[in-house]
Amino acid sequence: MTIFDSVILGIVEGFTEFLPVSSTGHMIVASQFLGIGQTDVTKAYEVIIQFAAILAVVFNYKDKFSMQHISLWVKLFVAFLPIGIIGFIFSHQIKDMFNLQIVAIMFIIGGIVFLIVEKFFIKDDAHMIQNVEDITMKQSLIVGLAQVFALIPGTSRAGSTIIGALLVGLSRKASAEFSFLLALPVMSAVTAFDLLKHYKEFSDANLMVLAVGFVVAFIVAYATVKLFLKFLDNFTFVSFGIYRILFGITLLTFFN
Repeated sequence: MTIFDSVILGIVEGFTEFLPVSSTGHMIVASQFLGIGQTDVTKAYEVIIQFAAILAVVFNYKDKFSMQHISLWVKLFVAFLPIGIIGFIFSHQIKDMFNLQIVAIMFIIGGIVFLIVEKFFIKDDAHMIQNVEDITMKQSLIVGLAQVFALIPGTSRAGSTIIGALLVGLSRKASAEFSFLLALPVMSAVTAFDLLKHYKEFSDANLMVLAVGFVVAFIVAYATVKLFLKFLDNFTFVSFGIYRILFGITLLTFFN
């Protein structure tokens, strides 16, 4: 992996991790385009850029890290439990589902779901829950159950949690913010597990490549979170639904 490869993959990861478009599918396409195989070194690189994305959320929401917001973190932990438990129990079965065709199909299904939710379930954003702190424990659990669908490759963790949040009454912006914050326990658990599994590969990796990827992914993810929230001030998720369908069709046509 070269510095150029590191920059490209860092941009892809940082830009897609928190958008409802599945970073997995985009990383597959980017890696194939660059001719990068799934080696132990690239796995170590993926751990690093995932950690960078986590830090981007921390820096964007550093005001939430206080005892004043403890109830929100309890709700986030409740939302984390379903995917944490099911993902741990069925980790091997989940890995067996990973192939490009499933990723592409789930892209398309996810896009259709976004269009349906926007068409039939979102009546008036102004009358929905605007503050992420106001979500109830029951609503948090339902969002957490929706997040379990993200275990199917190509579904998108952000997409499934945003859909779940919209359906329980959160506004588009509050749904996105809850999804960002919920990424912290989920991605922290995944990154910690991957780090324990692949820590030996770090000794063989080019530290400059890892450092560049980390910095690029952090900057892009930090900016993406802010820009995404501004986007939702004026637009819906319809464009993401259409994009997912088109991207899924592209995967089936050219990369299968």
